[in-house]
Amino acid sequence: MALIVQKYGGTSVGDIERIKNVAKRVARTCDEGNQVVVVLSAMSGETNKLVGLCNEASEFPVGREYDVVISTGEQVTIGLLSIVLKEMGRKAKSFMGHQVPIVTDSRFGSARIESIDDRRMREALANGAIVVVAGFQGVDSEGNITTLGRGGSDTTAVALAAALKADLCEIYTDVDGVYTTDPNICQEARKLRRVSYDEMLEMASLGAKVLQTRSVEFAKKYEVPLMVRSSFNDTEGTIVCKEDREMEKVMVSGITYNKNEAKISVLRVPDRPGIAAKLFRPLTEAGINVDMIVQNISQDAHTDLTFTVSKEDFKRALKLVEETAGQIEAKDVVGDPNIAKVSIVGAGMRSHAGVASRMFDVMSAEGINIQMISTSEIKISVVVDVKYTELAVRVLHESFGLGNSEVVEEAGV
Repeated sequence: MALIVQKYGGTSVGDIERIKNVAKRVARTCDEGNQVVVVLSAMSGETNKLVGLCNEASEFPVGREYDVVISTGEQVTIGLLSIVLKEMGRKAKSFMGHQVPIVTDSRFGSARIESIDDRRMREALANGAIVVVAGFQGVDSEGNITTLGRGGSDTTAVALAAALKADLCEIYTDVDGVYTTDPNICQEARKLRRVSYDEMLEMASLGAKVLQTRSVEFAKKYEVPLMVRSSFNDTEGTIVCKEDREMEKVMVSGITYNKNEAKISVLRVPDRPGIAAKLFRPLTEAGINVDMIVQNISQDAHTDLTFTVSKEDFKRALKLVEETAGQIEAKDVVGDPNIAKVSIVGAGMRSHAGVASRMFDVMSAEGINIQMISTSEIKISVVVDVKYTELAVRVLHESFGLGNSEVVEEAGV
């Protein structure tokens, strides 16, 4: 008997009929002799609706009460699925985050999991029940409801799989796997059969919407086997696993993009020790994640410093930086929400030269100006004007041969 954790996203539970389809899939997995833990997101669009209501109530709706509101969508879906399963004659028991409990820190809106008590889930499984858990939710040491950040249901699923030492964690969504790029903007995109934890981690952090970044971090740390697949068909999905030698043969495995980025530039910053710390400390205290950072060469003891944040955090970040800029005697602060980050990712980049130059040559030939550059061992990211996003993705996908079936086959597709 295997223990399988299945996570279903918002589109998979978008209405009662889809919830019934999920119930049939779950029941089929049980009939194959498996114990099943199901993690659910809120219905498609529901969390956005709840966030919208909070935004109507306050300009900056953050904190404890914000999490109380936006966590309610998952409570509805776990209750409905459990009702449907019982109607089918199955034993099912639903758990909200605090009932498991999934204990987190107190960073409301983006809490991090500290521990999971698996005893109640194991008791339910031992009694023959299907365990249905609300994704995205947690509880802090004071008993306050917390949420794990957008896409947090993926993190819940992988964390539960790690805690339960599950044999497999299946992430069901509206796509049937991980593709070389977004099929919606590039018809030549192809599905990967396998992708390494590191590649998936980069892709997720750089804009690929198939998996949430922290869920991949959990999977890598605890070596949780992941399968990304569609809840609307039985097509074989993509396995996220340890890197092997075959993966290193391919220079670039995927192209990602993220339009949910905004750029903030602080001009004429005094170039002396401690200034950067003063500038970024308020952002850290506000729970705002900073992504790419570029600092220019110092001239006349001053420098320009540019960084990116998510669009959701842009207004808050800009306000905080403007306040700090006056304290550190910077000349000006300029914000630009009309940017996008385009990235190439591949484990093979460690052993292949010339990747960056090819990327820059291709973009130059199309007249696409590069505003910022960031690199790691297996990725290169650039910031461009948002209007060039789709063009950049398509030309890079073609340049690195990702639409070539033979190349993709070598990558394990």
